[in-house]
Amino acid sequence: MTPAAAIKAYAAAADAAMTKAPGTEKTAGMPDFGEMLGTAMANVVDSGRAAEQTSVAALTGGTDPVNVVTAVAETELALETMVSIRDKVISAYEEILRMPI
Repeated sequence: MTPAAAIKAYAAAADAAMTKAPGTEKTAGMPDFGEMLGTAMANVVDSGRAAEQTSVAALTGGTDPVNVVTAVAETELALETMVSIRDKVISAYEEILRMPI
């Protein structure tokens, strides 16, 4: 992943975290966790679709293999990040279940 792509991804995540859905009553500047996860998952799916389109373009001679490798690597990184987040959420849920009532 290039530094420019990382900066762009960080800026997109920060923008998504600071948006507020209309009609919801939240503290100013506080992100909605569900919205953040939904946005992150949508970004992973979009990244996968872009990698697929780049792969198809490479098969037809529309792009070079470097672009395919870059797109696949970015998708892999996004997917690994989402798996890590999923594992942390499951771990937190299990920890809550272990709490005495």
